[in-house]
Amino acid sequence: MAMTGPRILLIVGGGIAAYKACELVRLIRRNGGEVTCVLTEGGSHFVTAMTLAALSENPVHTTLWDLTAEIEMGHIQLSRAADLVVVCPATANMMAKMVQGIADDLATTLLLATDKPVLAVPAMNVKMWEHAATQDNVRTLMERGVAVLDPDEGPMACGEYGAGRLPEPVAVWNAICQMLSLEALAMPAVEPQLALEGPLDFDAASQSIDIGLGGLASSLIKRTTKSRRVFGEDDPVEGEAIPSITFEDVPAPEETPSDEVLLAAPILSKKGRAKSAPPTDPDAINHEVTGQAAPQPIRGDSFEGSKLADALIDDPLFGQPDFAGDEAFAPVSDQLAGKHVLVTAGPTHEPIDPVRYIANRSSGKQGYAIAAALARLGATVTLVSGPVALECPPGVDRVFVETALEMAEAVKAALPVDAAVMVAAVADWRTTEVSGEKMKKRGSAPPALRLTENPDILASVAASAKRPKLVVGFAAETEKVIDHAKDKRKRKGADWIVANDVSGDVMGGEVNAVHIISDAGVESLPEMAKDAVAQILAERIADALNPVTEPVDSDPG
Repeated sequence: MAMTGPRILLIVGGGIAAYKACELVRLIRRNGGEVTCVLTEGGSHFVTAMTLAALSENPVHTTLWDLTAEIEMGHIQLSRAADLVVVCPATANMMAKMVQGIADDLATTLLLATDKPVLAVPAMNVKMWEHAATQDNVRTLMERGVAVLDPDEGPMACGEYGAGRLPEPVAVWNAICQMLSLEALAMPAVEPQLALEGPLDFDAASQSIDIGLGGLASSLIKRTTKSRRVFGEDDPVEGEAIPSITFEDVPAPEETPSDEVLLAAPILSKKGRAKSAPPTDPDAINHEVTGQAAPQPIRGDSFEGSKLADALIDDPLFGQPDFAGDEAFAPVSDQLAGKHVLVTAGPTHEPIDPVRYIANRSSGKQGYAIAAALARLGATVTLVSGPVALECPPGVDRVFVETALEMAEAVKAALPVDAAVMVAAVADWRTTEVSGEKMKKRGSAPPALRLTENPDILASVAASAKRPKLVVGFAAETEKVIDHAKDKRKRKGADWIVANDVSGDVMGGEVNAVHIISDAGVESLPEMAKDAVAQILAERIADALNPVTEPVDSDPG
């Protein structure tokens, strides 16, 4: 190739590992490549188009329904302009659509229309990866010529451990170099094994560790996992069970004294665990690694020197949702182990113009305290938060939103869950039109605002086909607190309503006094710290989700 780096069309799928796509974009550009990003609807819940556009210096494409682009058949041009199409992360849903030829959005349409090689980088829960349907889809993609990069093993954001983690960006970059014969640009890391076509000859592999390249290793090298399926030379006929194959571990190869990357030589594959590439190059990663220097800015960036550029250089996830990291979080109890709880917190801001908005006076403190208390009891907690100035509690996955419509969509995306605790103070109304410019005073007459009602998120969750077992709403009242809360519970279809009197300084304060209204009646708690209120509510929720069944006396006498 005459160019110094590859032209990559990067499709960012909807998984928590999508944040690594930001690092991959920087790595490709650092090595002289050009990246055009396609962000799926699911991916947009984890990274934003603004971040990808700033890092790639190219427009980010999100929809087929771009009239300007589609006048010139933009999706066809996108699919043909790149040297390689990379799907990273490739979710189970995305790979299933690729197999079935479904083209219901821009990303899947591009994959169906492209005549360029495709690299899929899977990332998903370990059980999803090991599921027979996913393994069948992987085999089908391999048979059709799609390269599939083996996922890493390790702890996951969901709390489980196993194969399914997205490989490090260095490993993905080396796979790109391998596919495009750009050996000179590869980085000193363990090269991943790719799957393109043809089964792996296990007999031949057992006789020689050298399987040759031929441009690429010809099959996917699987890790040792109890229920992992490896498709060998004698593929089973339809309807037959596919046996598990476990390889024995082999000693790690001796270190080579030279730092030179020898991709021109054949890749050596042995039976055993295929390890992903560790992030050994400080210039190729975008987060801090113990003992390594901070990454340097990319020279020549048109946005270099701006506040956004400075923020993105320090952290490519600047402005993105917070998620529980890989660091071990130790709950103090397992009362809610295996349970998924959704919590909403904070206000929503309904814009009037670029300066003004409609909002409630909520600090988010009570909702955040409840999310933290649930996590301490072992629950998997998704916190959908409006604009607040609070740190994400340990062990909690947080998704930031601004408006009621955004919160409604985030809540819908989080379902199904075992319980929903709707603490957020959602604005009841929004303007029908948002002014693009700051609205000016018109003498003594105030501007006319036309309002429309926001969606009722609590009622929608309670009436949903994916209704949680327990739905808890909150009622902030200034008079007849218990009467209004009882009425709200009936109207909304909630199991509980937690009511409090906000006529004082509760909003933004550190203490609260609440009443829990349920079928069983009214339980009134005295004024106490919001953390203490949260702990009591979390324990009540644990009791409701794990009812104790009294033993039945079989002897009537």
